[in-house]
Amino acid sequence: MRLARRALLATPLAMPALAQATPLRLIVPAPPGGSTDILARSLSERAGAALGQAVTIDNRGGAGGIIGTEAASRAAPDGNTIILGHNQTHASNQWMARNLPYNVLDSFAPVARLASVHHATVVPVTSRASSMAELAAMARNGGRVSYASSQAGSASHVIAETFVRRERMEATHIPYRGGGPATTDTVAGVVDFFVSTWPQVVNLVREGRLRALSIGAPARIDGFPALATTAEAGVPYMAVDAWFGLFAPRGMAEATVQRIAEAFLSALADAGNARRVEAAGFNLAPLPPSEFATFQRAEVARWQEMAQLTGIMME
Repeated sequence: MRLARRALLATPLAMPALAQATPLRLIVPAPPGGSTDILARSLSERAGAALGQAVTIDNRGGAGGIIGTEAASRAAPDGNTIILGHNQTHASNQWMARNLPYNVLDSFAPVARLASVHHATVVPVTSRASSMAELAAMARNGGRVSYASSQAGSASHVIAETFVRRERMEATHIPYRGGGPATTDTVAGVVDFFVSTWPQVVNLVREGRLRALSIGAPARIDGFPALATTAEAGVPYMAVDAWFGLFAPRGMAEATVQRIAEAFLSALADAGNARRVEAAGFNLAPLPPSEFATFQRAEVARWQEMAQLTGIMME
């Protein structure tokens, strides 16, 4: 009884200590509502509980993720700031952005890869196109279409432009500041198509507010048996996945990097959380710090080749 009373008395003293811990700022280099934001909010609460400190989301969209990523690169490596980056912010921007104010390899310490997503081509439900072939045909023989991207130089831009060039289409590129606004205008019929990450549009497709023509998955995905893969649709070159991972400012203590990685990977591994993340359209793709670093280096090299092939630069 005496021991139990001591434990109960100690509990109120321990809880304020956790509440007063400096929050971990998780920079999301995109506006609210996009794929990066969805993933960050799916994991932040449980990861914060594992860390014993609140995780606060700091949305800093714009300039293809450069604004938020630069802020992360300049943050003190004291364990209180990390960023949820992706293939554009921490790979392709190195080659497709002019005067990048940081180096995607030298300015950051990889913490953990969390997930990957397929890209899907979607059109307004009012579109005349019900297949990739029909979409391409709309932009031939004097026809012209417009397509959205989440930003000039983004994966959505590169994949769509590759489709346009390979299929000899006449098309106008309309860049947006993030996937959310690009999706909104696609739903409204302002643009003719959008190559989007699947989590960005899956619910809208499920609700019948967008029509998906193909997805860059190796096989048809659960819940959407009629949705063709890019290979089945005759555009296998459009199967380019996006990936998402945590990075810390270079110089953060290895022990701190490891602690943050373990908290977020644990949150990702939780059965209930994993189901929610997968239901949102993500593929679980966990990697610890060292393996993520190796993966990132390979991706930087891969995107250098793609930049040279397409000649695309951020506007």
